[in-house]
Amino acid sequence: MIFNLTIMGTASAMPISDRNPSAQMLEVHGRLFLLDCGEGTQQQMRRAHLAFMKVEAVFISHIHGDHLFGLFGLLNTMTMYGRTAPLYIYGPRALGSVLNFYRSFFGEHESYDIVFTPVDCRGPQLVHRSKWVTVTAFPLNHKIECYGYRFDEIVTERHWQENPAYHPKSYAYCSDTSPLPELAEWVMGVDLLYHEATYPNEMADKAADRGHSTAAQAAQCAKDAGAARLVVGHYSSRITDFDALQAECREIFPETVAAQDGDVFKI
Repeated sequence: MIFNLTIMGTASAMPISDRNPSAQMLEVHGRLFLLDCGEGTQQQMRRAHLAFMKVEAVFISHIHGDHLFGLFGLLNTMTMYGRTAPLYIYGPRALGSVLNFYRSFFGEHESYDIVFTPVDCRGPQLVHRSKWVTVTAFPLNHKIECYGYRFDEIVTERHWQENPAYHPKSYAYCSDTSPLPELAEWVMGVDLLYHEATYPNEMADKAADRGHSTAAQAAQCAKDAGAARLVVGHYSSRITDFDALQAECREIFPETVAAQDGDVFKI
């Protein structure tokens, strides 16, 4: 039962020579789910040997460039490959205008349907369901409208019968956000939690001013949620000592990894 997360970008607003902007791929039993799509996502997919045609759905957290500037290129590549299966895209309502712009200028030879569903919720809301997974969106606390996504594995009755002690897998993606009291409840008990940690604790004032979290705040959310493991990323370009940032998290939540581009986590 495959449930793997590939980290394709850990930078924040500005790409760095060895780090790309935000993008992650969750593989669930052979199907791919893309979370955000910063610049360079296509190249990172190639490096990770992730098939373009197996992407079932794309989930965009918010309309900031470091989270979606790679989307146009990806959509166009799928057309060049002759994709025919619909591509499901979820994100804030404003993303609809972005996709309409793409269609008006670059969609003439589009070979597949782009099915956009706007996300607009004040609490957890089911937005996508496929054979193996349900996806729930929930609001985050950023400067603009922003959403996180939780993935919960669907287990068949036959699998339950064959493996009565099986634990369904779960993953939650918390993109750009300041601390939010309800967040721990919404990601309660996940096997793996991604939470941005843009700044070290000494830069808490900048985190608060810019709608982001510190390492300690990310770790506290994981602890409050009873998550099994925590992955942090979306680092400020000022951060060069990732071991120190990881140590700040581990003081509160020991099962923390400060992710680097290309890391793969088996859930």
